[in-house]
Amino acid sequence: MTQAYFITGTDTGVGKTFATCALLHRLAGQGLRVAAMKPVAAGLDAAGLNEDVELLRAAANVHCARDLMNPYALRSPVAPHLAAAEEGLEIRFAPILAAFETLANQVDILLVEGIGGFRVPLGPDGDSADLALAMDLPLILVVGLRLGCINHALLTVEAIQARGLRLAGWVGNCVDPVMARREENLAALAGYIDAPLLGVLPWMDRPDPAVAADSFTWLPR
Repeated sequence: MTQAYFITGTDTGVGKTFATCALLHRLAGQGLRVAAMKPVAAGLDAAGLNEDVELLRAAANVHCARDLMNPYALRSPVAPHLAAAEEGLEIRFAPILAAFETLANQVDILLVEGIGGFRVPLGPDGDSADLALAMDLPLILVVGLRLGCINHALLTVEAIQARGLRLAGWVGNCVDPVMARREENLAALAGYIDAPLLGVLPWMDRPDPAVAADSFTWLPR
């Protein structure tokens, strides 16, 4: 049976895509067939491609069609409900769920990367938290390790629990290379979050998820 996880973050810019790609490499290294999807992506280049989606495609070992990986590819790099409105679109859950079912039949583990933080408005069917609930997936939380991360992480964990969703684990990502008291912050987070720490991803001048894959010391269950 295919396993799947919804990857969310404490905020935008905390490294969800980097963490998801690193986890894909780690799981692929165990001989598993893995892929990822990003149901909603905002921001396309001149060729009509989204950078995050392309990174996810490169990290997977199962080739999947872009329209399945990314049912909603929006041009403007702004909040998705605003980007969709610019194009006269509504983000609906049904196409996302259909794409998920198709992809899940092709792999052993499917990672679903959200957009922004846990509660990002999407459209008439709800926000990104509602999408996680509709997909009924356990979550992996990416915590951007920087000043304020404990508050952001605990608020997000509360929101996840309030939806009745299971937190399968969390990942610390060193987004601030000179964060003061990083180890103390990690210890505090580990004490407050009732889910395993899957790994701490290092600061990298040139992010390389294949190298960061070895930072996962615990895999989600």
